[in-house]
Amino acid sequence: MRVALYVTCLVDLMRPSVGFASLRLLEAAGCEVIVPEAQTCCGQPAWSAGDRDLASDLARKAIAELEGYDYVVIPSGSCTDQICNVYPQLLSGDSLWGGRAQRLAERTYELTTFLADVLKVSTVPSEFDGSVTYHDSCKGLRTLGIKQQPRELLLRTPGAAIKEMADCEECCGFGGAFSVNFSEVSTRIVDRKCDSIAEAAADAVVGGDLGCLLNIEGRLRRRGDETTRVLHIAEVLAGGEES
Repeated sequence: MRVALYVTCLVDLMRPSVGFASLRLLEAAGCEVIVPEAQTCCGQPAWSAGDRDLASDLARKAIAELEGYDYVVIPSGSCTDQICNVYPQLLSGDSLWGGRAQRLAERTYELTTFLADVLKVSTVPSEFDGSVTYHDSCKGLRTLGIKQQPRELLLRTPGAAIKEMADCEECCGFGGAFSVNFSEVSTRIVDRKCDSIAEAAADAVVGGDLGCLLNIEGRLRRRGDETTRVLHIAEVLAGGEES
């Protein structure tokens, strides 16, 4: 099984350890993993900003680079949503690319969904000594149905104990450009999330979208919390997590 690992811009630029952890997880599950060297942005920022032409160009580029694999796996719900749900919509009127977009969408999965639902892994290659509370990202939860998959994988991680936070499904306030354009609203939203994290009293807050995690971590540190770790789920399941 040849799997293309689409690492995402944020992982590549901000926390490569998530990409390496994803690679270890997939290889431990028996996949032949290839990281296409020419991969770039999936086009989500352009799409969200209303630049349909640029989003379409980036979609065609990604499709051409990713369609030759059995599966495409992404450690991000938001980027997975872009390929699975936006690409077919964006290119639906294109006789050449519309069908290719749909076929790629059918073979593209967010990391925890691929591990839990497609590969049905029963073990993970690492241990975690401590408690975690899980943040459900908006795109992953609401457009891809990612809810139980990461929790099932955490339950299979030796040493990890789950402490559910209140309102775990609430937005973290990031929303890409939303946090820049509406900073005061975004700060109030992420403060609510940080309050829930504090009340859960877990050793780490874990999620599947690095954008959310960077936003949460930044606010936790500004509020004076220097101890709660903020980790991508791949880092917990495969080890090599940030401290």
